[in-house]
This record gives sequence, C-alpha cells and structure tokens, in this order.
Amino acid sequence: MIEECLSLAIQAPSGSNRQGWHFVVVGDAERKAKLAAMYLETYEAFYASGKSATFPEGDPRAQRRPKVLDSARYLADNLHRVPWMLIPCQEGRVYSTPSASQAGWWGSIIPAVWSFMLAARERGLGTAWTTMHLRSEREAAAVLGIPYDNVTQVGLIPVAYSIGTDFKPATRLGLDEVCHWDEW
Repeated sequence: MIEECLSLAIQAPSGSNRQGWHFVVVGDAERKAKLAAMYLETYEAFYASGKSATFPEGDPRAQRRPKVLDSARYLADNLHRVPWMLIPCQEGRVYSTPSASQAGWWGSIIPAVWSFMLAARERGLGTAWTTMHLRSEREAAAVLGIPYDNVTQVGLIPVAYSIGTDFKPATRLGLDEVCHWDEW
C-alpha cells in the first residue's frame, strides 16, 4: 500500500522535472525508536521554551489549541509505535541560497509528499507532516544511512491506519483574513 502511495506521489511535478526526491520508508523497530527519541527530545525542548504559538482570545486557532497540543503530545509519546515512518528527502542542501532558489527547491518536494499523504488517506491510512526530528537531522541521517552532505530530509511522516473516517472542515481563519486581491 505504501508503494502504491509512493507511485502516485512521484507523479507530482518538480522544478525542471529534476525529480530530486527520495523517500526512506522506515519499519525497523530499532530505527523507529531512535527517530522517535530524537523527536521527543526536540518536542520537550520546544514546548518547555514557551515558543509554541499563542493566539488572542476569540481567534479560531485559540479554540483548537488544547486539542492541537494534546495531539502533539500524543504523537511525541507514541511515535515509536507507528507501523511506518516516511522520511521524504530532496537532493541538495539549500539553506544558504536565495529565497527564489529555495522556493523552487521546496516546491519540487512538497507536491510529492502531499500527493503521498492524499493517496494514503484514500486508502484509510492516517499521516501527519512533522519536522521535530530535523533539529537532529545529521544524527537521523546516520541512523538511516542518508548522505547528509548531499541530501536534505524535509520531514517525518508517521503512517498508520486511521481509527476514524468522520472528517469535517477544520477551523480556520476566514478567507477574508488571509486572501489579498491585487495588493496586500
């Protein structure tokens, strides 16, 4: 099923048709445990720092915050238990390049990962795009044999069967607050 989803994912467009994406599918319990430990360590430090988002009273994001925080905590505590982790990667390292180059680089991997996630959802699999482990990217690369100097990890996608299919639109800011016509 994961191969089916990845077969669909690689139909996504990429800048200049480079297709510089790579996907590491992790099912080995020991490797998952190491990645989950890196994730948990970063999660703990991030939330202890007080840097997580806060919103003013009445903001729809504030209303969802307790559930978002519960969900994040659950993932941090249980990431090692997911059947599969997908580590999407992209050839190259672009952190010191101009934003126009970065936009094209990121735009060459994001559609593929999103396509994977949609294909997984269609097959009853739940996913989430996470990035907490990337603060230990070099260490994660060593665990997975990823050539760190030439390949960038762009996330960690836990993959598991969903326990529910009752989906509804998410609470979001209104379109009038985020859409700008002709000028900001």
